[in-house]
Formats: sequence, C-alpha cells, structure tokens
Amino acid sequence: MNFLYLILCILLGYLLGSIPFALVIGKVFYKTDIRQYGSGNLGGTNAGRVLGRNAGISVIACDILKVVLAMGLASLIDGSCSIWCGVACCIGHCYPIFAHFKGGKAVSTMFGFLVSLWFFTFHDISYALVPLGMFLIILFIFKYVSLASICASIASCMYISARVLSLALNPIFIVLASWIMMFLIIYRHRSNIQKIMNATENKISWL
Repeated sequence: MNFLYLILCILLGYLLGSIPFALVIGKVFYKTDIRQYGSGNLGGTNAGRVLGRNAGISVIACDILKVVLAMGLASLIDGSCSIWCGVACCIGHCYPIFAHFKGGKAVSTMFGFLVSLWFFTFHDISYALVPLGMFLIILFIFKYVSLASICASIASCMYISARVLSLALNPIFIVLASWIMMFLIIYRHRSNIQKIMNATENKISWL
C-alpha cells in the first residue's frame, strides 16, 4: 500500500463524505434547512421526517452513492486504499467540513460501504444483504431506525469478521475497518440509545 495513495484516498473519501446531501436537497428543492427541524440531523431519516418520503429516499440514495463513488475511484488506485477511503467517507458524513462538522449518523454511508465491498472487493452480495436483512427485520418489529441501524452495523461487523477469518483472507484491515464502522455508528446513536431506554425515541412513520 503506497502511503501517498493512502493519504490521497482518505482525503478524497472525507471530502466526498462531507457533501451534506440532506442540506443540499432540503435547501434547493424545499427551501428548508432541515438542521432547524426534527432532530436537526443531516441524514435520510430526518430528511424523510421533515420533508417527506421522497426527500428521505433521495438523501439516502445520494449518501449511499457518494461512498460507492469514493471507493470506486479509490479502487482504481489500490484496493486496500479503497477500504480506508470508505471509512473516511463515513467519517466525513458524520463530521462534514462543508456543514460545520455537524452531519449524519453514518447509516446510509455504512450501506454504501457494504455495497462497495460487494462490487469492488468480495464480489459477493451477501456482504450487503445480511446487514440489510437485519436492518429491515428490526425496523419492522420495533419501528426504530436507530435500533435497526445499530443492529445492522453489528451484524455487518460480525459477518465480515467471520467470513474473512474463516476464508483465511489476508486483508485483516477489512475487519478492522468494519469494527471502526460499527463503533462509529453506535457512538453516533448514543443519544438514541438513551431515548430508547427512556421510551422517548421517535418511531418511523414515513416509510
């Protein structure tokens, strides 16, 4: 892994991740700064809650695609660099330089990371389907996006760790990246965890 390439890919990932599509879509198409409404979070869930289902889906799609774009470009340089580019993209989404470092909670970008692992690394759709299945099951049962997101990140981390280790693959950095992703999502949802415990967390209604 070339160190200069690694730095460039991390920078690319962070800058693309910092594009706040929830803010852009809200202001351009709805004349609304969603930071002033709902949870104030620059993510698909709050966009859907404040602006409606179409806006929420659009934000989610854009947030997924920005990670796929970042990792796709980085994979042209070095496959190892693309993994860290994806992690940097998720961090940029949470702490965007273009929105005063106050962004989303990395749920959509996590799925963008997993889709990219499917496309560019493992060529195996199960890396995206397993956490997506967990997300949908938990969301259907409890109606908490936050809880579904946390469970999906844990399922993803466990699945990647088990597959990589069982296949005796060398890129252990993929396992490390998946653990970083899981802890990032749990950390970003710490207030939601407290609300769930207090039975004050909002349930999804726009899906």
